Amino acid sequence: MQSTDFSKGKVWQNIVAQAIPLILAQLVQLLYNVVDRIYIGHLPGADSMALTGIGLVFPLTTLIAAFTFLFGTGGTPLFSIARGAGQEGRAGKILGNTFSLLLVTSFILFLFCYVLRRPVLYLFGASDASYLYADAYLRIYLLGTPFTMLATGLNGFINAQGFPRMGMLTTLFGAVLNLVLDPVFIFGLHMGVGGAALATVLSQAVSCIWVLRFLTGKRALLPIQKKNLRIEGSLAKEIMALGMSGFIMQGTNCLVQVVCNATLKIYGGDLYVGVMTVINSAREILSLPVSGITNGAQPVLGYNYGAKEYDKVRQGIRFTTILGIIYTLLAWLLVILSPHLLLSVFTEDGAMIEAGVGALRLYFFGFFFMSFQFSGQSAFTALGYSRHAIFFSLLRKAVIVAPLTLLLPRLGFGVDGVFLAEPISNAIGGLACFVTMYFALYRKLRSGKG
Repeated sequence: MQSTDFSKGKVWQNIVAQAIPLILAQLVQLLYNVVDRIYIGHLPGADSMALTGIGLVFPLTTLIAAFTFLFGTGGTPLFSIARGAGQEGRAGKILGNTFSLLLVTSFILFLFCYVLRRPVLYLFGASDASYLYADAYLRIYLLGTPFTMLATGLNGFINAQGFPRMGMLTTLFGAVLNLVLDPVFIFGLHMGVGGAALATVLSQAVSCIWVLRFLTGKRALLPIQKKNLRIEGSLAKEIMALGMSGFIMQGTNCLVQVVCNATLKIYGGDLYVGVMTVINSAREILSLPVSGITNGAQPVLGYNYGAKEYDKVRQGIRFTTILGIIYTLLAWLLVILSPHLLLSVFTEDGAMIEAGVGALRLYFFGFFFMSFQFSGQSAFTALGYSRHAIFFSLLRKAVIVAPLTLLLPRLGFGVDGVFLAEPISNAIGGLACFVTMYFALYRKLRSGKG
């Protein structure tokens, strides 16, 4: 029997027990998109244009992720706090409402994105050549929107009930299927980028079925129940208020991707839009462990906060911060020493690799500052400080990155200005978030105040 009382035992052990399966689950989840990009980057005769097309799709897939985060990362910490306080009836309602919000929103997003995909892709910086690849991928990928949102948005509730290994398995089967189907559809059936999208949709469907099967089955401590599916306005507001930071973080990622692609199209052309696609892929991979550590800490922090074990909350924050700094320093060193290796995973195009080496090093400069953003953001979210979490989500991306992406190239930095905006925002936004968390939350917990 797995322990679901996160107030017992050592905090760091509880966090690691949650984080390791979560990291593996997120790695598997990441494979859905990253494996697609690896195969697409090696399409015969496509050069860099196929990756450029996929890069143009990123903002819309990020928009879908934003709404998934709105409900998933909003509902999960509320669920954990309710469980820690012994309010199982409320926790069940939170789970049921989150399911309904995800399902309804997924159909609305599908219709919106599918109908408007052509004008939107051109607005995002598509050329006639890159649009062909972007549309071939997007029109199939969008069919899996309900599967993607339910599988990703509800998986946290499995972890929050003390079953992180099961949470990992929910994505494992789909990822293995994706790995098998990708080469079959892309190369065997000659479907190209459309085949990559179809493999992803089918894989997400399998993950979704697995999540729902567990959360409606007998093993779940608090399963999804029909009586809790009716959306309650007040509860939905609570979920969205706490999930707003995750929504804004992803939403501003969408904004930054649009601004980056449009600016790169002007100053560097389709080649540099493709380079940014590769860099975003590398960032997703290298950010995954620190994201998994801080996300894995959230149910532990939230549970102990609900149980008024404030010293253990402080221990958890310290542990995730130190571990995050160590990891991001090592990841930064990897980028400095092996940029060609990272780029060659995604493309064989010599021109893209040559252009990407300098861009990659600029983009990841001072990468360790990201650990401060992750740690501060995670603590605010886990403990229900929604306003703080929302503010710092907006600060880094909307207030710093997006304006700098537009301004620096015009000040003479050219395409380098686009890649410099990220490290500047990491330093300013990350430190501001962490310092505020320390004074507004961490020190407050030392005095025994919640």
